[in-house]
Amino acid sequence: MASHRRPKQPGRARVTVLTATAAAAVALTSQTAQADPKPSKSEVKAKVDKLYEEAEKATEKFNGAQERQDKLQKQVDALQDKVARGQGELNELRDSLGSVASAQYRSGGMDPALQLLLSSDPDSYLDKASTLEQLGAKQAEAIADIQAKQRTLAQQRKEAQQTLGDLADTRTLLGGKKREVQGKLAAAQKLLNSLSAQERAEIKEEETRANRTSQRADLGKTASASNRAAAAFAAGQSKIGTPYVYGASGPNSFDCSGFTSWAFAQANVSIPRTSQAQANIGQRIYQQSDLKQGDLVFFYNDLHHVGFYAGNGQILHSPRTGAVVRYESINNMPFQFGVRV
Repeated sequence: MASHRRPKQPGRARVTVLTATAAAAVALTSQTAQADPKPSKSEVKAKVDKLYEEAEKATEKFNGAQERQDKLQKQVDALQDKVARGQGELNELRDSLGSVASAQYRSGGMDPALQLLLSSDPDSYLDKASTLEQLGAKQAEAIADIQAKQRTLAQQRKEAQQTLGDLADTRTLLGGKKREVQGKLAAAQKLLNSLSAQERAEIKEEETRANRTSQRADLGKTASASNRAAAAFAAGQSKIGTPYVYGASGPNSFDCSGFTSWAFAQANVSIPRTSQAQANIGQRIYQQSDLKQGDLVFFYNDLHHVGFYAGNGQILHSPRTGAVVRYESINNMPFQFGVRV
């Protein structure tokens, strides 16, 4: 027969032991969570470098949006000028039509046959009738001109409105890319601030050492492909030591594509503003051994970084936030191809 006895309750001592064990487990878990190892200086630097790379990607998109905004603004200004001129021409046509109508009114609205019957001077009347016919032809021509001008003006206004809409969208995109860049840079700075003062000083010293090494770069005897490439490269060399600033195109700070476009402008050569657009000009060169001094060189799969080939396996570029224009090995980044302008 089944037993109906109540289960034996744990004793006070056993409850105490269980409670203590649970508390210890909670405490151990808490200590484990709090004891997550602090990232090393090298780990922080790797994360910071990654954020700088992502910021540079966003910077090139920012530059593209900025360039499109400038182009659209010029289009809007030109269209608005056209509309204003068109409205002035339309007003002149309307005034001209009013003058024709006034002339007709002054000649009288009487039936021409009756005017001829009542006229005391038929020859004079026939002269007036001829003039009236000419005025009627001018009136018809003026009306046709007005209608054509109205259609043109309506089309220009529509085009201006559409371009204004594109401009507003581009400004929104520009603002978003600017916030993205600033967010990446802020995250990188937060990581750097998590390091000790000594570690931050060591990273700064590494950057200073890279700049000193750049000054001693051996460029060999690589020649330029053309006078314009040589002139652009020489202009770039004059800016060694100039700081990287996102969205900057000189002369006191640069991002990567701002640096190359500024340098070519000093050689009176206009090239696009962004690295991706610069990759689509000139002659492509895929072998590093075929590169010449002053050729543009592009890096990463999405071509978000550009510089100049300097010779002997070195490039001249504006690297990233926290760095300055300097020479570096072409092998420091994944090389894609060169472009000879």
